[in-house]
Amino acid sequence: MPAGSISQAVVNIVNTPSVVSQEKQNISISDFLALNDVKNQKIEDQKIKAEAIDAYFGEHDMPLEGMGMKMVEEAEKNDLDWRLLAAIAVRESTGGKFECKKVENNAFGWGSCKIGFKSNEEAIEIVAKNLGGNNPNTARHYEDKTTKQILRAYNPPSIVPRYAEQVISIMNTIGSVDEEVVTTAKVA
Repeated sequence: MPAGSISQAVVNIVNTPSVVSQEKQNISISDFLALNDVKNQKIEDQKIKAEAIDAYFGEHDMPLEGMGMKMVEEAEKNDLDWRLLAAIAVRESTGGKFECKKVENNAFGWGSCKIGFKSNEEAIEIVAKNLGGNNPNTARHYEDKTTKQILRAYNPPSIVPRYAEQVISIMNTIGSVDEEVVTTAKVA
């Protein structure tokens, strides 16, 4: 067989549809596995954060125990610190123990306790959406702000002088920004 024929045969074998398809499948599977690893890590991080919130609520016998995952998911969806919603609920109503009396399911003091919600889950969603600057009606108050600025807009120092500092202190008690520290704290 002449040399030219061998190289042409190799080209034909390499470029057959089944070989190209197999290479595409390998890339797709590799990409899928990498994406799956990232997704699994994100879920694991969410679980750790949710457990830290629920543990805090549980240790203090607070009714919002069990809402940790919802708080973490909504915080992530709205680009908020994962501890913020829980800490506001602790500051405003002792984690739901003393939620707004005239309306239902408002452990956040949202709307000066004049706005009720169908459920705690709905309250978490709506408060997170607003604090994240994702509600066009309230975005001017919360959009593109740091956590401290969000808290000062939520409850200005002229109304409650050290509100932001109090909520941030509760956030730090619930856990650290760094989820690795949360994991260590859970073990200890």
